[in-house]
Amino acid sequence: MPAPRRIVILTGAGISAESGLGTFRDKGGLWTRVDLSEVATPEGFARNPQLVHDFYNARRANALEAQPNAAHHALARLEAEWPDEVLIVTQNVDDLHERAGSRNVMHMHGTLTGALCAACGHRWPAPRVMNPSDACPACGAPQTRPDIVWFGEYPYGMDQIWDKLRQADLFAAIGTSGTVFPAAAFVQDAARAGARTIELNLERSDAAADFDEHRHGPATRIVPEWVEDLLRG
Repeated sequence: MPAPRRIVILTGAGISAESGLGTFRDKGGLWTRVDLSEVATPEGFARNPQLVHDFYNARRANALEAQPNAAHHALARLEAEWPDEVLIVTQNVDDLHERAGSRNVMHMHGTLTGALCAACGHRWPAPRVMNPSDACPACGAPQTRPDIVWFGEYPYGMDQIWDKLRQADLFAAIGTSGTVFPAAAFVQDAARAGARTIELNLERSDAAADFDEHRHGPATRIVPEWVEDLLRG
């Protein structure tokens, strides 16, 4: 089989867990401790914007204090040393990939480091603490919200992501449950276009049967090992 050229990597909460950022759907995960309808929907924001800002202010502070781990650094190394394109598509809203050195990163669910005006759509870097009274620097409206894709909203960059998946020679999913669409369909889409597929996860996911290869264990161990194997050829 010829060596892969273009690589697309999907990362989820599992890659940041060892940096101290919580996963979402596991027992005790973030989504089991909060009411999603109140903090992760446009309707919840309309009802109580202060509650939503308080929630994301806490998440932003947590993310800013976290440090990239060995898995993030390994993917940055892969991008730097691989002779063709390596694209990271992340479901995560932290910036640990970028702080590890990755440059070709798409945040399909937005980012905690971004602010968005719900009135005019203007985007700007988020301050550490955001409040409902914050005025948009473009239009002046007090409609500032986190630049996060909430439930009921369409993920960012999907047309480009689908195109990249269909051009990929290798698709890897790291630290993700594989149950949330549209990301849950990425492996099948890449495979139909002829890509090899690999899942790297703490344990077998619900989508494991869709992958050609599996590696199980902590991300800080299995991702550097996988990257080393790829670079050795």
